[in-house]
Amino acid sequence: MQKKKTKRRKKILAKIPSGVAHVHATFNNTIISITDPKGKILCWTSAGTSGFKGSRKSTPFAASVAAREAGKKARDHGIGELKVRLKGPGAGKESAVRSLRAEGFRIAGIVDITPTPHNGCRPKKRRRV
Repeated sequence: MQKKKTKRRKKILAKIPSGVAHVHATFNNTIISITDPKGKILCWTSAGTSGFKGSRKSTPFAASVAAREAGKKARDHGIGELKVRLKGPGAGKESAVRSLRAEGFRIAGIVDITPTPHNGCRPKKRRRV
């Protein structure tokens, strides 16, 4: 018996003039998500999905490659202007912003939203190396 062929629907990409780039830079990886102004995710990439493994994921170069990929995906949605929100202590924050700028996006603003405690919970014990 022959299987029935199903047609896959082509993804309809809405033309959005501006968006928000969320750069989450940890010590192990950098994740870049591009959303519309309401917060709906349009595309995302990370240093890991860009082909980096292990300790190379945490480098600024890996973050810039991931940002370039995210920028190419965002171009398909018609985005020309980005507001950038940086989060986390990782090394890839600045290089990701530079790559988005080099990709041709107009950066409307950069905000660092890294969470800092206002003397809340007691921190973990200090790491001894």
